[in-house]
Amino acid sequence: MAVVNHETKEVTFKIVYCGTPVGGKTTNLSYIHSRIESDQRGDLVSLATSTDRTLFFDFLPINTVVINGYATRFMLYTIPGQVCYNATRQLVLKGVDGIVYVADSAAERMAENLSGFQTLRKNLADNGLSLDQIPLVFQYNKRDLPNSAPVSYLEFLLNNGAPRRLSFEASAQTGYNVFATLNAVAEQVLQKFHHASQAPADPHSRHTSSRRSGDSPAALSS
Repeated sequence: MAVVNHETKEVTFKIVYCGTPVGGKTTNLSYIHSRIESDQRGDLVSLATSTDRTLFFDFLPINTVVINGYATRFMLYTIPGQVCYNATRQLVLKGVDGIVYVADSAAERMAENLSGFQTLRKNLADNGLSLDQIPLVFQYNKRDLPNSAPVSYLEFLLNNGAPRRLSFEASAQTGYNVFATLNAVAEQVLQKFHHASQAPADPHSRHTSSRRSGDSPAALSS
């Protein structure tokens, strides 16, 4: 859920990178963080476990979308992929505005990709959320490796429901389509917020009405 800070005049959105262990979630965030100017982002914070890490940082896009005088800020998170960290995943997913599901393209990891996606759906349900109502983009990572499964198979495995989601072939290691993925989910998050703000006003709501600028919402330069 978007958080409105009236003192700083900012609206903050939470985007979470999910997926299998060592599938590229951390590499995505590290790459993004390294390419954003230091005065536009916060520190990259790592909460380490024995086998995986939860990372997060916030940033203010270079060409910021202004919503009724409020600048938009994004918080990016990764969550650990292991089953034993289910409670952590569920906690990080609370209040999520958009999700990037990072699938490992290695042929031998298809079963893990599918089980991870099913677990994501369950974690959201446990938080009272439906995946069908949350902006989500698939990233098929590690396409630069020789043992990559066909994209058509990844689509069949993960992206065969309704509504169909945007998907990107990517290499987080090289940065290929890392920002394209982020831009796509940010666009969807802002569109959803914009549409929600056009509904009849709730007298108990603290959200402001929305006005979109003509700029690309993410404006995330590599």
